[in-house]
Order: sequence, then structure tokens, then C-alpha cells
Amino acid sequence: MKPTSSEVLLVITNLPDPHSAAQLAEKLVGERLAACVNILAPCASVYRWQGAVETATETPLLIKTLRSRYGKLEQAIRAAHPYELPEIVAVPVESGLPAYLDWVAAETAIPE
Repeated sequence: MKPTSSEVLLVITNLPDPHSAAQLAEKLVGERLAACVNILAPCASVYRWQGAVETATETPLLIKTLRSRYGKLEQAIRAAHPYELPEIVAVPVESGLPAYLDWVAAETAIPE
């Protein structure tokens, strides 16, 4: 399968700690919902929640997948995520190394 860059998505979410981030990353890659998940260093997040300004330390994830896998990916994140309203943002890839895009497609393909 030769994906176009518009078929590849970068999905962003945040988890409350590195352990839960690693568990989710392994689940997504293990189920072929993602080709790769980068677990970034914990960061400080400031946000408004239920009328109040909150702060929290979170662990960001950068998830590489295909548009065709997004629905199942979102379901898996929501099922495993501890937040009531998790951040799940999908950004289309405008361009990328063709060999890398091919790899993302191959690693998220449903086995026959």
C-alpha cells in the first residue's frame, strides 16, 4: 500500500504519568493501531476545567497512524484513558519521507 501523506495522521494525547503513557503506547502499537508512539518528557499543562484554571503534570504521546485506523485508535485511547475528557487531536501529515509513510502504512495494516 502506497499511502499519500494526507492518509498519515499524527495523533496527540496526554496521560497523567509515564507509566500509564507507556502502557497505552504498548497497547496501541501491539494492536497495530499505531506504527510508533513517542512518549515525551513530562510537561506542565495549564487548562480550564469546569470553570476553574487547573495545572497538572502530564506525559504527552505522539502517535503515528493512518486515517483509516483513526476510529479504532480513538476508541482504544478512550477505553484505556483515565481522564473523563481526554485530549485526542489528530493532525494530518502534509508531507513526509515516502519510505517512512510506507512504513507507517505497513505497520498499521490489518494482518490477513
